[in-house]
Amino acid sequence: MKESGSRGNGEYEHTQVGHLVIAATTAVILIIIVSVIDFGPVWVVLPIAIAMLLILATFSTLTVSVRNGTLSLAFGPIRLFRRNWPLSGIVTVTIVKNPWYYGWGIRWTPRGPLYNIAGFAAVEVTLASGKVFRIGTDEPEELKRAIGKAGQE
Repeated sequence: MKESGSRGNGEYEHTQVGHLVIAATTAVILIIIVSVIDFGPVWVVLPIAIAMLLILATFSTLTVSVRNGTLSLAFGPIRLFRRNWPLSGIVTVTIVKNPWYYGWGIRWTPRGPLYNIAGFAAVEVTLASGKVFRIGTDEPEELKRAIGKAGQE
């Protein structure tokens, strides 16, 4: 599922799906199920299966929204990890391309934190405090436009 775009009232929300994360964690869970069926219950695999389910629930999607004067992001359908920044504190927003070795998830880069679920496109946000961070997105132009438009309101 992919929700997208700016709404008529100046709000923006987009959910990007991490297909690779979903495929990899599902494959590990299936391997665990098959091994339990073939070899019987092995208790050492239970923590691994639980970890895979937590990864799936926490890092399978990234939802970014711009509304009510706030730029927000939340990972996963249970939205366990969230971040919010007031639009009034944003100085610049630039479209960037992350190198492949920056990876996915929550990462520290030479430019600051990166919040990314898939792909290499991102927006780099500079705050008035001087802090810089990146949000990965498959809609960098739309996200930049939404932040700029909402920041002017």
